[in-house]
Amino acid sequence: MLKYKAIIWDYNGTLLDDLSIGVKSINKMLLKRGLPILSAERYREVFTFPVKKYYENVGFDFKRESWAETAKEFIAHYTSLLAESTIFPEAMNLLSHFSTQGKRQFILSAMEQRMLDQSTEQEKIQTYFDEISGIDNIYASSKIENGKKLLQKFELSPGEVCLLGDTSHDYEVAKELGCGCILIASGHQSFERLKKTGCPVIINHLNELKKN
Repeated sequence: MLKYKAIIWDYNGTLLDDLSIGVKSINKMLLKRGLPILSAERYREVFTFPVKKYYENVGFDFKRESWAETAKEFIAHYTSLLAESTIFPEAMNLLSHFSTQGKRQFILSAMEQRMLDQSTEQEKIQTYFDEISGIDNIYASSKIENGKKLLQKFELSPGEVCLLGDTSHDYEVAKELGCGCILIASGHQSFERLKKTGCPVIINHLNELKKN
């Protein structure tokens, strides 16, 4: 981490420990449709981006129902449970640690912007970031374009930036941006799934970041 001057954080599953409410939300929808529910372990094996593909992987049929309405249904469940989630215990310490080191910090998330603003405000972490970037819809689509805009807006040199995330998509974003990447296997995808990406640095917990 010492060589990086800026850190781009993913939010869900990286800073925010929201795995349990993600599982609860999708299981409510699966039960409603008579589909098999997911354990946390199974969820971490099947969750992927784009999120629509993940829904199809667990049995949703978008020839029979609307993807847009399904996404709204998930967001309604997720929002009702969001207060149950908090940032990982070690996250606040790390944000302070990197701030003390003079590193610029950003959030690049596939969460809808208003919800992201509300959650980061609730967690009292907004002051650590130069920008908190979400998306303008509820479909959890790619973060690549927003990442490119962020680098351009703040004149960040990709070689001096490290992206911290918990999914294969975070590694895809990092490669597109040309920046470094560390994946943390305590969020929405398992260590085994992350290993398959080819990302050179994968850790199990946030508290290992100070060792890298």
